[in-house]
Amino acid sequence: MILDRFRLDGQVAVVTGAGRGIGKAIVQRLTAEGAQVAALDMNLEDAQTSGAALALQCNVADSASVNAAVQAARAAFRRLDIAVSNAGIGQAANDGSEQFYAAMAQRNAELADKGSSDVFVDQLIHMEDDGWGAVMAVNINGPFHVARAFMRVLVADGNPGSIINISSTSAQSGEGSPHYVTSKAAVIGLTRQLARELAPRKIRGNAVAPGPTNTPIMQGIPPEWISSMEAS
Repeated sequence: MILDRFRLDGQVAVVTGAGRGIGKAIVQRLTAEGAQVAALDMNLEDAQTSGAALALQCNVADSASVNAAVQAARAAFRRLDIAVSNAGIGQAANDGSEQFYAAMAQRNAELADKGSSDVFVDQLIHMEDDGWGAVMAVNINGPFHVARAFMRVLVADGNPGSIINISSTSAQSGEGSPHYVTSKAAVIGLTRQLARELAPRKIRGNAVAPGPTNTPIMQGIPPEWISSMEAS
């Protein structure tokens, strides 16, 4: 019965990237714990299948889109309590992923055939500015946009609340692509700063760092890299 104290009856949560994978699981768990949830996702149809009380289309890289979605959730439920910034991407056009995966496949083939390889598995030298920026726009600008919009509502309403940012174990291990690892490390820094600044207003800031998880975002990663992550 002690766990009843941690139920979320009467509270309202906003979850980004809520249509699939970890985000969808977060929506379902928050709902099971009694919260009313607004599911935000780039794909409205995915958000609508999450089981949330409200589904909204939202591009977290666009601050105007985030502001509109947060205000729509506030208008629908008349309060906000929890924000979960889960939306994230692992790669983008012109980020060197194709060259990286091709080199990995070639190296693994040579290792299997000859037991050695001179192939370097690089991504950074192939990464263009727009490839870097596209991932950073979602993975770190997104949590900033959400935290700011959410805080403005809480302050206006005079309510406490909780901001939860989804980082990754890659922030500690360094395993992954340059832009992904950097963005997830930045999420931790942002969360630490928010926790200090917002504590006097009784708004909590926390980051959660999942390890590799079998979600749709993982389906775009070659089996060789997945095997490497499993081994490490």
